[in-house]
Amino acid sequence: MPWRVAGPGLPDTHLACAFVQAVDALLCIIDAEGRIVLANLALQRFTGLDRDALLGRRFVEVWVIPGDVPYAEEAVQLAIRSGKAYPLEADWVDAHGGFRRITMRNTVLRDDDGQPWAIACVGLDVTEERAREARLHEKTRTDPLTGVANRGALFDELGLRLSTTGCGLLFCDLDEFKRVNDQYGHGVGDRLLAEAATRLVEVAGPEHLVARFGGDEFVILCSVASEAALADLSQRVVARLGMPFPGPDAPLSIGVSVGATIGRPGEPSDDVIARADRAMYGAKSTERRRARRLP
Repeated sequence: MPWRVAGPGLPDTHLACAFVQAVDALLCIIDAEGRIVLANLALQRFTGLDRDALLGRRFVEVWVIPGDVPYAEEAVQLAIRSGKAYPLEADWVDAHGGFRRITMRNTVLRDDDGQPWAIACVGLDVTEERAREARLHEKTRTDPLTGVANRGALFDELGLRLSTTGCGLLFCDLDEFKRVNDQYGHGVGDRLLAEAATRLVEVAGPEHLVARFGGDEFVILCSVASEAALADLSQRVVARLGMPFPGPDAPLSIGVSVGATIGRPGEPSDDVIARADRAMYGAKSTERRRARRLP
């Protein structure tokens, strides 16, 4: 069926055609069989195919990524059957084989008898906008000084773990940080915190989440819930942070106290954090008693 533009006369038709070809939006019409019956210049540039190469082809063979083909076909058939089309957002394949994020506004077209026969789509490339939103979202979840996750991100992830499989958790407190901060100033203290976070990330590896809880306190959220695995990770944390840190005049030694606990599915996040915090203070007290006994 040919594309028809509503309007009382030829000038309106010309105006509509000029608009369709001039806009940057990706405009297309897909018939009930999923074949392209209209593709504007913006869509031709996007796909790298001219009008003759696009018309008559199934749209899922042109810009739909392979994994989305069944869902795209089903969306078209559902729209034709129901007479209703809904906004969608998906990745499209561009002329270079890359993925671009496209938000779509879809409208069902009807024939003279009122029967759905095609879907008109207005697609907008929102790749940069979504990337910018992701960066802003990441900033809200990242501690600006150390670059690791912040307290809010920690509680989000901890709540998710506790709602499913449970997790392990290490609560780490730097032992001599206040002394360094008082003696050398906040600039040196900030650099020490950043280096401590870097070391924790190196020890934890990509499978665990390192977060700054506040001040000189860090938490490692572990994907494992094994006491033996937590004990091994704790020892490696103590060893790594026990190594000297760069200082303004000489290397600085601070050390770290670590408390470990296992969070069980269904537990409140605050309870798990509090239990690990108590374990950390127990470890710190034990170390202090041991240090006083040394000659």
